[in-house]
This record gives sequence, C-alpha cells and structure tokens, in this order.
Amino acid sequence: MAKSKIKRLVVAGIAATMVTSCFTGCEKDENTNKSGETVVLHILENDTAKSEGYLDELINAFNEAYKDKGIQAVDANMDEYTDLAANGPYGYGPDVIYQANDKLMTFAEDKHIIPIDIEKLDCYKQVPQEAWDAFKMVSDGKTYYCGVPVNIQEPMLFYRKDKLPEDWENKWDRDNNKVADFLENWNDLYTYSKLLRDTDTSANKDSQYGFMASLNNLYLSSEFLLSYGAYVFGYNSDGTINSKDIGFSAKDSVNGFSALKQFAGVMNEGCIDDTITLNRYEKLASGTYFCTVSTPDTYSLFIEKLALVYEKEGLSKEEAKAKAEENLMMVELPKKLPADGDLSKNTEEMSEKDYVETVVMGGVNGYGISSYTEHREECLEFVNFATSYEMIKKRSEMLGIAPTREDVASESQGVSDMIFNSLAEGRIYLMPSVKAVDQIWVPAQSAMGDVAKDAFRLKNGESEKYSTKEELKKALETVDKNIYDAIYTLAE
Repeated sequence: MAKSKIKRLVVAGIAATMVTSCFTGCEKDENTNKSGETVVLHILENDTAKSEGYLDELINAFNEAYKDKGIQAVDANMDEYTDLAANGPYGYGPDVIYQANDKLMTFAEDKHIIPIDIEKLDCYKQVPQEAWDAFKMVSDGKTYYCGVPVNIQEPMLFYRKDKLPEDWENKWDRDNNKVADFLENWNDLYTYSKLLRDTDTSANKDSQYGFMASLNNLYLSSEFLLSYGAYVFGYNSDGTINSKDIGFSAKDSVNGFSALKQFAGVMNEGCIDDTITLNRYEKLASGTYFCTVSTPDTYSLFIEKLALVYEKEGLSKEEAKAKAEENLMMVELPKKLPADGDLSKNTEEMSEKDYVETVVMGGVNGYGISSYTEHREECLEFVNFATSYEMIKKRSEMLGIAPTREDVASESQGVSDMIFNSLAEGRIYLMPSVKAVDQIWVPAQSAMGDVAKDAFRLKNGESEKYSTKEELKKALETVDKNIYDAIYTLAE
C-alpha cells in the first residue's frame, strides 16, 4: 500500500475517533503545544469579510493579543463554501469555520464539528436564545450547541434615497406616514416598477428598473412561497423536524408562484438565474435598479460601489463615502403581499383582508469548530475572541451586519432589534438546522427560475409553460417530490 494512502487512512482513523468522542464531551487536548511550537489555526471566513478587510483585522488583532501564548491564526485560503465533510478527514479543512446555521448544523449532524460549552464564552449572556437555538442539537436526550452566533440574516431591501421620485410624498404616500407606499406593499412596488419600465426612453429600454432580484434564489425570493403558507419541513409531535413532511406546495403557495411570475414580467431575463445577484451592487449604484434584495452583511459592498459613482461625479473619497452612507437605505421587504397573488390590483381598492403578511427565510451566521482540529481549546480561544464585543463591533462597522450581541446591536441603529422583532412575530422563517435542508435548494430554485422564465417565453416566440394555477400547483408538488426523493429514495 502506498505511503500516501496509509497516511490518509491514519488521518481518517484519527478523525473518526475525534468525531465519535465529540458528543460525549470536549475535553482539553493535554498534548497541545508541549513542544513549545506555535499552534497555527486555519480560519475560514466568508468572502465579504475577506474582500472588505475584516478577516485581516480579526487575524491581526488576535495574533497581537496571543503573540505570547503560542497561538497564531491564519486565513485558511479556501472557498467560503468548502466541504468540511470531504476535506476534514484528510487534514485539509479549516480549524474554525464561519457559516450559516443550516450549513454548520449539517456538519454537526454528521459530527464534523464539535459541540461547544457556550457558557464559557464572553458572548453567552449577550446573545438572545433565539440565536443560540439556531445551533442547537438534541442527541441521546441531551442538548448541545454546535455554533456561536455572530449575526442574523434576512433578505433586506436596498435602495438609493436620492433616487426616490421627486413627487413621492404627494403621489406615493397615501397614508402620510413619511414612507413611500412602494416600500410598504408589493402591489405598489410592482406598479412603480412597471411605471419605470413603461417610461424607459433609452434605445434598448434597459436603463431603468424598479425592484430587481434573482427570482430563482430561494433564500432571497422566499417571500413568494413562505408568505402563502409554504414551509420547508414539518414537525414531529416532540417538536423535532420531520424532513418527510415537505411543504412547498402547502396552502396557497400557488398564489405566490403566480406573483413571482407576474413580477418577472417587469424585470429582465437576468431574474431567471444568478445574473441580478451578481450585478446588483453596480446596477443599484448606477441607478439602473431602483431597489434590489440582499442580506445585511453585504451593506459595505453597496456602499463601496455607490461611493465610486459619487467620486466619478467629482466628490473626494471622503465626501463620496459620506454621501453614499447618507443615501443608501436598507429596510425590510414590503410587509404586505396580495392574498390572491395578483400584483396588478390597485391598492386604493384593497382592504387589509386582501393581503397576507410577508414572510421571508432567514438564518443565523456563526462560528463552528472542526472535529478534525488538533487544537480544540485554542480554537475556542479564537472563537471567544472573534465574538467579543470589540470584534463584533468592528465587524458591524466594517460590514454592516445585524449583530446578535445585544450590547453591539443596541449601538447599530436598531437593525438587529428590527430583525429579532420580525423573528419573534413570525415574519422570518429560520432555515432548518438539519442535514436534509441541503436537498431543498436545487429542486426549489430550478422551479422558481423556470416559472420566472415563463414571463419571457411569449416574448421569445415560445408557449407559456405555466399558463394556469393548476400547472403552477403541479410544479410545486414536483418540488416536494424531488426533495423527498433526494433525501430518501435516491439515498437508499
């Protein structure tokens, strides 16, 4: 047998032993750093934290604080969505990984990350229980926490305040509450988006759009399903998730699919794939898109692009950034959708009973510790440092996140409070923290993109694929079946 293969098997065997022991308690590694050599921790952060310089700030601050303790942190230099399950057993994975709760808990379910004694952490009493619960696992009757919350996510609406129509207070604020109607309900957002398209005088009619989003993105466009009674998984009688109960076709979700298709008609074909997700920063900054959807932790990317626009208009870097921060607005998505899915209805003729409340998919991002690390206690030291008041405050300042630490959140203009209120009131549906959630994305997103494409089939000389609600209902039922098959039938 080749030496390299023997080495891989030995590493895998050691890793398996570590994984087996991780749910029986995480004891300190007594052999750590006995040689006096520096322990090096490989940290995997998300791409935004890297590109905006936050990871460098974090690593430099940690290394300075721990320079006399024989611990050093370095960038893992891996894709943010690296597969710990595939790489970890062979020693290629990170020691500490930052990810959304659904992904971390998928790793936890297969014991690729370890439970953490959260009461030892500085942030323990500062983080609401709802955030801790996103990383909770029950095994053999015991409760474990396998991640440390950093920030809470939900799709947010981004727009430029200086691109509001000049007469919006007279024409688009019927209740005189100083908030434009198209920021409060989807019918008016559709109407305003259609108005911009109908009055586009550019040669290619591609210079002004209203609301723009990649409608194939389940997470960012989840309101078109969850608001109408759809759900990901149901629950067993003991409160645990039942992944056999799949509910994308539940209740009135067909009305949501109808609304999604209708809104695609005032977008361009970039809405059927990831095009808008990729160009939203630049297009919002240029004024081509009036508004778009993203998550709070991308706030800095919008600021960066908008500041460049103002610089080109003649402002200094400092002036441009200040003007960008003044004009870039980040708010929750409009709170009301039409109950029947018809976005074209005049809101002046609608009453409260004609709406459903907008529900979006959310998540909690945080740190997990790999089961394959040889330095568990040192990893915990890093996580404790990374979730300290000072570092979460710095992250919030640099990236615009909605922090889960209440002491930092209280200083961040209320974004976290707003999101936690929406979570408590049922307007945010947290991504399920089970392995089976991995199988929802492809079937759901394929169907969403295909329904959105229907808005362009006629323009391209094709026939509509979903001309009736019955056909939309069948598409949703197929989503449920394909998810079930991916979890169970195909896995057998």
